[in-house]
Amino acid sequence: MQFAGYDPANNPLNTNEWAFPVCEVIHIVGFAILIGTIAIVDLRLLGLGMKRQTAAELVKDTAPWTLLGLVLILISGPLIFSSDPNLYMNNQSFRFKITMLMLSILFNWTLHRKVATSPHPGTMGAVVGGVSLLMWTSIIFAGIFIAFV
Repeated sequence: MQFAGYDPANNPLNTNEWAFPVCEVIHIVGFAILIGTIAIVDLRLLGLGMKRQTAAELVKDTAPWTLLGLVLILISGPLIFSSDPNLYMNNQSFRFKITMLMLSILFNWTLHRKVATSPHPGTMGAVVGGVSLLMWTSIIFAGIFIAFV
């Protein structure tokens, strides 16, 4: 896929030596916050930590931070993409990352939230927590591999 007539040389992220790195740092911090808060809930669902709080309490306590992380990545990601859309659209790791991001967001704010906020998530909680960790981890790996594919 090509973005006809687009010249990356005119993008402000490519003409200022600090713009792209700062945007990338914001993107990584956003993912750290987003995935970190979700992982806390997932680990609780798996019975591996935070045993003094229920998963539902953790969801409630981490919700503002999870939303902050999501906002940071949803702002910085398209900016990074705009630096060279042809490069990103032709990269298999990027396409996988975006696909998994959409699926993970949908999963997290539907099934994951429903199970995590239920009074007794049980075995379903462990399954959902494990799947969630795998999904979000795959996004991290795909992001790293963008540079190598």
